[in-house]
Amino acid sequence: MQIAIDGPAGAGKSSVAREVARRLGLVYLDTGAMYRAITLKALNEGVDVNDGKMLSRLTKNCKLEVVYDDSLGNRILMDGNDITEEIRAPRVNQNVSLVAKSSEVRKELVHLQQAIAKKTGGIIMEGRDIGTNVLTDAPYKFFLSADVEERARRRWVEMKEKNVVVPFQDLLEEIAMRDRIDQEREDAPLRAAPDACVIDTTSYSFEEVVQNLLEMIRSAPRDLQKKSCSGEVR
Repeated sequence: MQIAIDGPAGAGKSSVAREVARRLGLVYLDTGAMYRAITLKALNEGVDVNDGKMLSRLTKNCKLEVVYDDSLGNRILMDGNDITEEIRAPRVNQNVSLVAKSSEVRKELVHLQQAIAKKTGGIIMEGRDIGTNVLTDAPYKFFLSADVEERARRRWVEMKEKNVVVPFQDLLEEIAMRDRIDQEREDAPLRAAPDACVIDTTSYSFEEVVQNLLEMIRSAPRDLQKKSCSGEVR
């Protein structure tokens, strides 16, 4: 089973994908964390995040590993070091979309993501181009979205819980900028796959969204899944 979940920053795709994977007993892969890892390494080594060739060289020469932990989700290792928490820092948030728009970096990481999917008996992969570029034949595709202010609010609460203080307006502008970069990049821009179920999560709770995805995945045969999707949380 392959399930693709895409969406913009703050739409809830990571937490929803992780929980759905847990309840279905599938491997979960947060592809955004992989781009964050490359961003962190670039920033630490003084590599220009707008230089695709340098970023590609950095990506090829590093050892990026994604380890799945049943209780913690994905742990990200870079050259043997656990950087799972570091990749969520504000400076990474501000630069990850610039790194992710690099065609050279995307080529390297998409190849790795597809290789990981082939090794599993079932996977839920989430990101921004999973249904359109990475797992194009996945029988289940979802695109989660929400109003930009709601997405900023969710991210603000999440960061506040981790004792990271960021002005709400700054966060709102940052997410809007990331949306623009992700949607306008030439290589695999952020968009819903034609056969994806588009779900606006603005007015719904986390559990409501999880239950809806589980219901759609469990109730329909794979070849009918696309037709059975209403695009609304029930």
